[in-house]
Amino acid sequence: YRGLATLIIACPCALIISIPVTVVSALARLAQLGVLVKGGAQLDRLAKVNIIAFDKTGTLTMGQPAVTAIRGKDCAHPVAANDDCIVCEDVVAIAATVETASEHPLAQAVVASARSRGVSDRWPQAANITAHLGRGVSGELAGERIAVGTHELFTHGADHGADCTDEVCTEAAGLQATGRTVMLVGRGKNMLGYIGVEDEPRADTRAALEELHALDPQLKTVMLTGDNRNVADSIAQQIGGIDEVRAGLLPEHKQSVIRELQARGTVAMVGDGINDAPALAQADIGIAMGGGGTAQAMETADVVLMQDNLHAIATALRLSRLASTVVKQNIALSLGLKLAVLALAIPGIASLWLAVLADVGATLVVTLNGMRLLRAK
Repeated sequence: YRGLATLIIACPCALIISIPVTVVSALARLAQLGVLVKGGAQLDRLAKVNIIAFDKTGTLTMGQPAVTAIRGKDCAHPVAANDDCIVCEDVVAIAATVETASEHPLAQAVVASARSRGVSDRWPQAANITAHLGRGVSGELAGERIAVGTHELFTHGADHGADCTDEVCTEAAGLQATGRTVMLVGRGKNMLGYIGVEDEPRADTRAALEELHALDPQLKTVMLTGDNRNVADSIAQQIGGIDEVRAGLLPEHKQSVIRELQARGTVAMVGDGINDAPALAQADIGIAMGGGGTAQAMETADVVLMQDNLHAIATALRLSRLASTVVKQNIALSLGLKLAVLALAIPGIASLWLAVLADVGATLVVTLNGMRLLRAK
């Protein structure tokens, strides 16, 4: 009789069920709130995050940049996005021949500008289009090389041909200093001009970052971007809440930065594009924007924000940490209750019915405690 009571109270049912019921409840509740976490291991790592790195374009900003300035090499001065200028229209039209094949937000801004000016069909689409990650894109038009991208695309790519040492490049550098993204346009050996683009921060970015710091004052936020330092600093100043800015990064550089940050803690990376995939894979937790994000980003990430709502990051952190706390509570409850009754069962004080009640009771308690996450606010 004493042996049976001891065996019943020693049954590990409550201990075994205490973790999965909590994890499943947390995953289900997060899914209801628009946050898809791909498993219990990811949920556990999410609870330990103390550094969050954000991609800029499409994550902290709208990801819908618009052309705000154009300058053709033969123009006396730059023109605004909607001003009439035949030379500037040709700069946009030629740039659109290689950008039309790209899904990058900057490329879409150029194509949209060409359409609004009615010049999107002036030239046929370029052939042999090649994307140069973090630098731009190039292709062939009527036997000539067309390149659209950063200053580095022309200085580090010998096959792009166009010389970037004239007044246009100097002026483009000055425009970058105002916080705009500038794309140079070259055709063959000639630098045709530049296109200035601006991207607005998301309306909820500042409030979301403030919520993260309110949730955990020790949490560090880092912004990663391929844009130049001036553009990055301008956006960081507008949104606030960014502790560190890393600018001028290629995709492999972002991955290296994540690796560097991992030496300081558990890192989550938030991104939306194909350029962010290496960093999402490197981070302890990859978080993808599900509404406007690419398939590559969502496939690589551990967490997907289905509505592109940055406030959901704080929700995910809060609920994952609550789940971790509840798991510890359940383990303590199941072990504590069983040890107490076991101490009575061994000398024969506890009856068989008390052992059954303790075993079933502990299982019910940890199950109900875990399931309360389904109603977490």
